[in-house]
Amino acid sequence: MVRRSLLKKFGLMTGGLILSQDLLASPKTSSIRIAHITDTHIQPHIGAAKGFEKCLHHIQNSSKKIDFIINGGDAIMGSHSASENSIDKQWELYKNVLKSENNLKVYNCLGNHDIHNKKSDLRSFEDAKIEAQEHLFLPKPYYTFDAGNWKVLVLDSVQGKISGKGYHGKIDEQQFEWLKNELKNTDNSTPILIVSHIPILSACVFLDGKNFKNGEWRVPETWMHSDTEELVELFAKYPNVKLAISGHIHLSDRIMYNHVTYCCNGAVAGNWWRGSYKQTNPGYAVIDLYNDGTFENQYLAYS
Repeated sequence: MVRRSLLKKFGLMTGGLILSQDLLASPKTSSIRIAHITDTHIQPHIGAAKGFEKCLHHIQNSSKKIDFIINGGDAIMGSHSASENSIDKQWELYKNVLKSENNLKVYNCLGNHDIHNKKSDLRSFEDAKIEAQEHLFLPKPYYTFDAGNWKVLVLDSVQGKISGKGYHGKIDEQQFEWLKNELKNTDNSTPILIVSHIPILSACVFLDGKNFKNGEWRVPETWMHSDTEELVELFAKYPNVKLAISGHIHLSDRIMYNHVTYCCNGAVAGNWWRGSYKQTNPGYAVIDLYNDGTFENQYLAYS
C-alpha cells in the first residue's frame, strides 16, 4: 500500500485520483465547454419533445456556462417504413423544440436515423442523406471548425451499401483523404476532437445485445466503424488527436487506445424514451476542452 507520507510528498488523493501539487497549485482554466447531445430520436406521442426540452433546459441551466452544443446524430426517430409526411412532422417537431427552448449554437452530425431511404437503393440513400443535411443546415456531411485553441473534425460515419439495403459505419475514400489532409495540415500543437455518430472504437458495443455466439464475439458493422483499424493507424501518427466522441449505442463508455480517448456518450432518448437503457440513464455529456490540450468528458443524467 502506498504510504500517506508519499502521497503527501508527491500529490493528494481525491476520490480515487491522485492530483499532483502542480495541478492543485495551477488549476486548469477551461477554454471551451461543450454539451454533447446525441440520439434524441424525436417523434410524436411518447413524450420525446418534452424530454428533449427538459434536456435542453438542464444544459442551459448549468452552473458553468456551456459554449455550444454538438448534436451527435439521430435527431429524429426516422424509419424506412414511415411516410414522407411522418418524417416531415418529426423534423418539424425537432426544429420547433430547438427554436423555442435553446439559445445555444448547435453543430450537427449525421446519424443513420436521420437518413430516410425510401426505395432501399444506393441512389435513394444518397438523396436522403442530402435531405437530412438540409434539415440540419449542413452544406457538407463532414466538416471542421475551431473551438478555442482546439480543432473539431465532424465525420460522416453512415455510408450506404451498394445493395442499397441498410448502411454501415465507416467513412468513404474521399472523406478519408480529406481527413488525412486535415490532420496533416493542422499544427501539431493544436489539440483535435473527432466527432462521429457511430463509434470508431467502443467497448459497449459488445454488450448491446447477445454478441457472443458460437465461441466468438461478433460486432455488426452497423454498430461500430468497419474501418477502425485504418482510422486508429492514422490517428497514431498525430499525437494531437486527443478525443473521439460518438453516440448511436445508447450506452456510455470511455476507453483509451494509444494516446486517444474514445467516449460513447449515451443518448438523450435513453431506452427509446422508455427510461434507462441497461445501466445508462437518458443524458448528455459535458466536455471541457482545456487550453493545454487536456479535457474532461462527463456524462450527466438530466432527470
